[in-house]
Amino acid sequence: MQFYLDGYRPGDPEFRPAAPGIVPSGSGTLPEEVDVLVVGTGPAGVVLAAQLAEFPHITTRVVERRGGPLEIGQADGVACRTVEMFNAFGLAEKLVREGYWVNEATFWGPDGTRAGGASITRTGRVQDVADGLSEYPHVIVNQARMQEYLLEKMRTSPSRLEPEYGVEVTSVEVLPDGGDHAVKVTLRREGGDTAVVRAKYVVGCDGARSAVRKSLGIELRGDARNHAWGVMDVLAVTDFPDVRVKSVVQSPGGGNLLIIPREGGYLVRFYVDLGDLDPADRDARKRFTFDSIVEAAQKALHPYTLEVKSTAWWSVYEVGQRIADRFDDVLDAERGTRTPRVFIAGDACHTHSAKAGQGMNVSMQDGFNLGWKLAAVLEGRSPESLLDTYSEERRVIAQELIDFDLRFSTMMAAHPTDPAHPELGGVDPAEKQRMFTEAGRFTAGFATEYAPGLLTGSAEHQAVATGFPVGQRFYSAPVIRLADAKPVGLGHVAQADGRWRIYAFAGAGNPAAADSGIARLAEFLSESEDSPVRRFTPDGADPDAVFDVRAVLQQDHRELEVEALPAFFRPVKGPFGLKDYEKVFTPDLKGGRDIFDERGIDRGRGAIVVVRPDQYVAAVLPLDAHAELAGFFAAFMQPAAALV
Repeated sequence: MQFYLDGYRPGDPEFRPAAPGIVPSGSGTLPEEVDVLVVGTGPAGVVLAAQLAEFPHITTRVVERRGGPLEIGQADGVACRTVEMFNAFGLAEKLVREGYWVNEATFWGPDGTRAGGASITRTGRVQDVADGLSEYPHVIVNQARMQEYLLEKMRTSPSRLEPEYGVEVTSVEVLPDGGDHAVKVTLRREGGDTAVVRAKYVVGCDGARSAVRKSLGIELRGDARNHAWGVMDVLAVTDFPDVRVKSVVQSPGGGNLLIIPREGGYLVRFYVDLGDLDPADRDARKRFTFDSIVEAAQKALHPYTLEVKSTAWWSVYEVGQRIADRFDDVLDAERGTRTPRVFIAGDACHTHSAKAGQGMNVSMQDGFNLGWKLAAVLEGRSPESLLDTYSEERRVIAQELIDFDLRFSTMMAAHPTDPAHPELGGVDPAEKQRMFTEAGRFTAGFATEYAPGLLTGSAEHQAVATGFPVGQRFYSAPVIRLADAKPVGLGHVAQADGRWRIYAFAGAGNPAAADSGIARLAEFLSESEDSPVRRFTPDGADPDAVFDVRAVLQQDHRELEVEALPAFFRPVKGPFGLKDYEKVFTPDLKGGRDIFDERGIDRGRGAIVVVRPDQYVAAVLPLDAHAELAGFFAAFMQPAAALV
């Protein structure tokens, strides 16, 4: 974390000064016109708003129909990929400190050796997250707490952004001749008062019954599975030995059970199989009671006992998978003739079961994908056509989630096989464990891979950096910061600030030599008319305002002097012309983890790894591919002279 660039100030450095001229939000008064109106403070909405809060000159407002922040969250599983994203907001340490770490999972199935009726026994135990997937754990944290982290980030941002609570959207209309603020939004406050706001862009993050989606005439398509599950967060006394371990229970006589220990050491969540529903009985789900959920859990755990002492929250839901036809207001026939003005994200455009723990995580990634794109367009750094990529990219990912969730939830609901009656089907406990393990990459949040397109290059040069697959998230690795010998994660230096990252991995030889590959790249980026840094950074802005360029050298940090390297890697910034010394890194040779080996970097040629603002690898190029680097950005960025 860097601070004091503009001058020393006492107090918490994360509480940054408000930008000049900021109009307070959260006061109950909405301006007549806004740049972005975010509808809903669910997972997608708060991630999106937290990103936009970094741009105080973009007028963002957030409305929420509830009277205040969420207090009891429904979702709780935080995938490793989501923790990586939270690190970009400076929140990963809080999340990891407070959360329950899911280190292992156990599997329980029928015990044929016991007399006296149906009973269970442990059939297996596996590591929850495979080695090498992430430096962060899979954690469990109440959704309300996660959202509070992001709300606090918004409150302490230069925008001082806070939601307007008790405000419900009743209609959204895109006016053909509406000018810049072409979206008309009608709002209703608690008490019945109405108001109209005109926006350049609207994002509906308002859940499965989204008013924004309905205003666009978009439907969620899919099927209910006519199978009910109960879920309860409880404080309980039990002799079940794995109550503090994530456990999958396949009971011969009592259905299925998924046990998720919660943060704090005592609270635990039970997902309880309540069986099939009659599709003709529309009220069947409503007739389940809390007592019936507890009874079903007790039956599934037999011969172990369960006594619920206190309940934080419970519900009954029906498994189903649904997805919207499109994630914005542009019809397929109109695509290319106009650009989107209204978007939907999270549960507003895809719903699924809770078993895979991906609903909240994928929703947050929706908001992360869209936020930086809106900022780039509103700042004039990219044309409006950039916004077409949101629906294009995220709907594919949502469909993959729907398909995976169908397989996963079906597996979770399957009854155990009965050797005496193979005709009844079912899933053997060992097979369930195998399927669960194979799904680990998806449930950890790493199945997302963006296809080649406007924002993602081809894999033509993948060989120069095999450990950074194009289209996948940038996988951090340990390095040493040259200027102060501090061990850091290379991916951890990136913030959720809308900037592109360019990581330049030096080739063989002395990087301080004028003819080295890293020196020639620095010369190109700082002096060439074709340099994306020169072309797309506004006059008067800091040199790294749009592109955060970092160098990674092969030598030990004690063999190099930071002042001997090209001055480009010590950019002069801020009102005092201070040098930024945190742009150059070396391998962590003392720790025995050389990033060049771990990430398959070509030591002879070196490599350029371009990373999107949402942490996905956009391109991998040889260190000397200057023209290709320039051409990549020229496809979707506008010259600084075009900024408004």
